[in-house]
Amino acid sequence: MMKAKNASSEGYFVLRGFSNWPHLEVVLFMVILTFYLMTLIGNLFIIILSYLDSNLHNPMYFFLSNLSFLDLCYTTSSIPQFLVNLWGPEKTISYAGCMIQLYFSLALGTTECILLVVMSYDRYVAVCRPLHYTVLMHPRFCHLLAVASWVSGFTNSALHSSFIFWVPLCGHHQVDHFFCEVPALLQLSCVNTHANELTLMVTSSIFVLIPLILILSSYGAIAQAVLRMQSTTGLQKVFGTCGAHLMVVSLFFIPAMCIYLLPSSGNSQDQGKFIALFYTVVTPSLNPLIYTLRNKDVREAVKRLMGWEWEV
Repeated sequence: MMKAKNASSEGYFVLRGFSNWPHLEVVLFMVILTFYLMTLIGNLFIIILSYLDSNLHNPMYFFLSNLSFLDLCYTTSSIPQFLVNLWGPEKTISYAGCMIQLYFSLALGTTECILLVVMSYDRYVAVCRPLHYTVLMHPRFCHLLAVASWVSGFTNSALHSSFIFWVPLCGHHQVDHFFCEVPALLQLSCVNTHANELTLMVTSSIFVLIPLILILSSYGAIAQAVLRMQSTTGLQKVFGTCGAHLMVVSLFFIPAMCIYLLPSSGNSQDQGKFIALFYTVVTPSLNPLIYTLRNKDVREAVKRLMGWEWEV
């Protein structure tokens, strides 16, 4: 009888990606490369500007810089490999590379869920407890919240990655996705993966649904405070900062719930690829635009940095 082999014994996986639509691959390469460059430029812009301008040394831009760095790492964990696979005939990734990609993409995605909760809490304190803001959002506490977000994400990823590492794949190499993701790798197993799927569902509920509930609760309280405001200027500023954050939350959580929480269907794999493409490529490139396009603080910081502050 032939002995079942794990993919690690062969040392590679084949990422099928969008090979079912070969005529789309050149178009996808150009589109994804454009969005990836937008992600790099936009998020680096936020990080550098927040560091150089002392007026942006506050909790909001500290967390926004964390989000930008997170998005840079998240897209870089999978997109360069995907671009190489789209451009050339070879669509392989080493077993070690796949496990590293799996670990970091899951860790960074989970970290973003927690970080978005932290950012919503920051906006809640700024709007609902303005007199206590500097006390409640002390720099040391902000750094602690940021560290907790990163540690939570990487700890959760270590749990899943260790489970995947020990799942026998029985010599299967064809991953029906464009990057190494937990659901796609579980499909390669020749043993019952119910325990892995249950663990994924539980942790996804903890790190997706609970953060979403907390975010919506924060903005429910903010909405009540806004309705009591008399100042038009105050209303515009609140809607500007909080509206941007809610848009980012929607762009991140809706695709994540579609992938990890909705039941699978016959056509879900192809749909899942396009949804994953959206939250790994499009969302990180839009975040800098959403936060800075109508942001007065950022426009003024750019003017100061460029030496335009005295121009009429």
